Amino acid sequence: MADSSMDIVSKVDRQEVDNALNQAAKEIAQRFDFKNVGASIAWSGEKIEMKANGEERVKAILDVFQSKLIKRGISLKSLKPGEPTLSGKDYHLTCELEQGISQENAKKIGKIIRDEGPKSVKAQIQGDELRVSSKSRDDLQAVQALLKGKDLDFAVQFTNYR
Repeated sequence: MADSSMDIVSKVDRQEVDNALNQAAKEIAQRFDFKNVGASIAWSGEKIEMKANGEERVKAILDVFQSKLIKRGISLKSLKPGEPTLSGKDYHLTCELEQGISQENAKKIGKIIRDEGPKSVKAQIQGDELRVSSKSRDDLQAVQALLKGKDLDFAVQFTNYR
């Protein structure tokens, strides 16, 4: 019998992020507390740029955006906000979307699987993802449950379950 396998990845659906950004932009345009403060949120290349005339307002824009991401099922662990900076008379805040699992995070996951997971499970690092294989699908599900129970500082998804 062939081995069963799955991939552990850390990817964000850009279309869902774009939808959340558009919803946040609409809410910011309509809310009374954001009137006449130059509040805006938009893509800036691969990053998300927020602007307003006060530090608290920029943080409020970030809060609105985060609530929209949660409603769309996107983990906030994949969003890396910077610090508000003063540029001219406006405050700017840029956020990055973290894509892929870094080598050190992949090693952390591999160590967790080796130490606490079922013994028949093998993990291999393949670029920015991790392939987990085993003879039993139940073992793969046990690995999924184990990783969902851990409080990792990055988002993980499970794909290519075969």
